[in-house]
Amino acid sequence: MQTVTIGLISTSDRASSGVYTDEGIPALKNWLEQAVRNPIRFIEALIPDDQAEIENTLCRMADHDQCDLIFTTGGTGPAPRDVTPEATLAVIDKEMPGFGEQMRQISLYYVPTAILSRQTAGIRGRSLIVNLPGRPKAIAETLGGVRNPVGDIQVHGLFSAIPYCIDLIGGAFIETHPDICQAFRPKQK
Repeated sequence: MQTVTIGLISTSDRASSGVYTDEGIPALKNWLEQAVRNPIRFIEALIPDDQAEIENTLCRMADHDQCDLIFTTGGTGPAPRDVTPEATLAVIDKEMPGFGEQMRQISLYYVPTAILSRQTAGIRGRSLIVNLPGRPKAIAETLGGVRNPVGDIQVHGLFSAIPYCIDLIGGAFIETHPDICQAFRPKQK
């Protein structure tokens, strides 16, 4: 199995300055280690809500570190310092608006304030960049989807489409643990 290189960026003025402990990166790592069967090489960054710094970090992870996938967490709301979507849109080659639409659809099952979210996604070179929410519970819900009380999927999470997207842009072949997240790929003819 190929090693998958995944960039994890948490944007938070307070967490990056030590006011509180970042929970976004640990939540992402935990979920990904359960869902992905491949060996994973993580590249991590905890940075302030500064657009130039977010852009530089995204570019470094995509271009230099050659991440197959980059997740950001935090900085996607309407507050003045929430600039992660602007930074993402400034550095991508192609926008993938379906990811943001699906994240809001999933989050609306849980909170009415999901409509305030401005999460987006896009492709830079051979890297998929996805802006996730900042709360650990919301990260897991967004990636894994909405399940009914017996555990059946009602609304697919983002990660079910990510392996095929990575295939299409020339990244590593990602295999998942189907009990956590079933990767969807078209059937071969």
